[in-house]
Amino acid sequence: MNRPIARLFGLVVILFALLVAFTSRWTVFEAKSLRNSSLNRRQLLAEQRIHRGRIEAADGTILARSKRAAGGVFFRTYPSHGLFAHAVGYSYVATTSQTGLEASRNDALSGKRTGINTILDQLQGKARVGDDVITTLDPRAQRAAISALAGQQGAIVALDPSTGAIKAMASEPSFDPNGLGSAARLRALSTDQARKPLVNRVTQFGYAPGSTFKIVTASAALDTGTYTPQSSVDGRDNVPISGVGLANDNHASYGTIDLTTALAKSVNTVYAQVAVHLGKGVLARYMERFGFDHKPALDYPTNQMSSSGEYRNGVLLNPRSTYVDVGRMGIGQDKLQVTPLQMVQVAAAVANRGRLMTPHLTDRIVDPDGRTITKVTPTVQRVVMKASTAAEVSSMMQGVVDNGTGTAAQIPGVKVAGKTGTAETQLSNTTNNVWFIAFAPAEHPRVAIAVTLQHVQGLAGATAAPVAKQVIQAMLHG
Repeated sequence: MNRPIARLFGLVVILFALLVAFTSRWTVFEAKSLRNSSLNRRQLLAEQRIHRGRIEAADGTILARSKRAAGGVFFRTYPSHGLFAHAVGYSYVATTSQTGLEASRNDALSGKRTGINTILDQLQGKARVGDDVITTLDPRAQRAAISALAGQQGAIVALDPSTGAIKAMASEPSFDPNGLGSAARLRALSTDQARKPLVNRVTQFGYAPGSTFKIVTASAALDTGTYTPQSSVDGRDNVPISGVGLANDNHASYGTIDLTTALAKSVNTVYAQVAVHLGKGVLARYMERFGFDHKPALDYPTNQMSSSGEYRNGVLLNPRSTYVDVGRMGIGQDKLQVTPLQMVQVAAAVANRGRLMTPHLTDRIVDPDGRTITKVTPTVQRVVMKASTAAEVSSMMQGVVDNGTGTAAQIPGVKVAGKTGTAETQLSNTTNNVWFIAFAPAEHPRVAIAVTLQHVQGLAGATAAPVAKQVIQAMLHG
């Protein structure tokens, strides 16, 4: 073979290779992105002809279902309207919009399963039918949470600390997912910057947790053996922390005080000094165990969840950063931004003897023939602390409700363990974001809860604690 022919042959080989590469790109490597493209009308038409599975509450209440329209296409309806809006979310092919469980469980709901039966169905031309998603959500608990919020901007999340099963997920302002197939209506809700009704305040963004974070600091202090519940610390007002005096609420000065009483009275200077003594490394380790600094391990869209932790200019900081004031972080101030989902996990880990269970909204997935094809088994996400430490922290939290800042959460005949948190906003010195985290019954916990209310007049003990009490009572007594 002479040289010109060899060069021509080489050119043909190269061109053939390029042809294979480019055709493989669209037919193999990027086929999925093409199918899922919002510009692919064929895919949209195909999705509209799928009978999506139902989403049900734990008691069988239908939360989402598909109905047939003219032309053999289906549309989504939500019988509970706005009751479970943020947890269930919505799914509309016309606006290519999905949120909540509708998005995170889309493969199951749209029947995207593999296996010999699925292949045979496709060969036989059978229509694709989605599987049903049975959730852990409890309508009674959810109604109690919505009622307790009473339209107040904020959020409530309640779960079973022994399994991680979420029973209630309420966020206000809310919305009715019915009719969001209308681009105009969806746009109106999306651009409502004053109310932000599409934001799930349980899982997204975050707010300073105030003194509820002292549970993290107390857990680290006791679990490392550095302190005991009876350890005494200086509780005077205006103790220097990072070179700047730190005030207690109402500038109260307690003198020498033990850790248990300091938690009940929510003494800032005590827990700031404890945090400084423990150091950034220890607090960072326990924050990670509780789930901070990472997105939650929840069966929910990751783009609808925020990591809880220290933020600077919108960027999540490592708690060991030089920008972190460890003393103020230890009392829930500094640059902390946390979600109610994160704070309910703090309460749940203490309630469950130091074992943090992976949170979940799905109980099981059932195929159209009624067979359970997936069952969510409770799993331990992390062992946060020793069982003995959890028992000590639980006892300290009971003191908060028995004779501390959380007395408004007391329930006759039920021992409640809790912690208040009041974080001042920049709106005024009397407008606060308030918190209450708790679990009950303290001896054998069945409910862990986190409540946050935004822009309220007053302290957490008088505002958030009664809200938590109302929901706990509904869940324990019906």
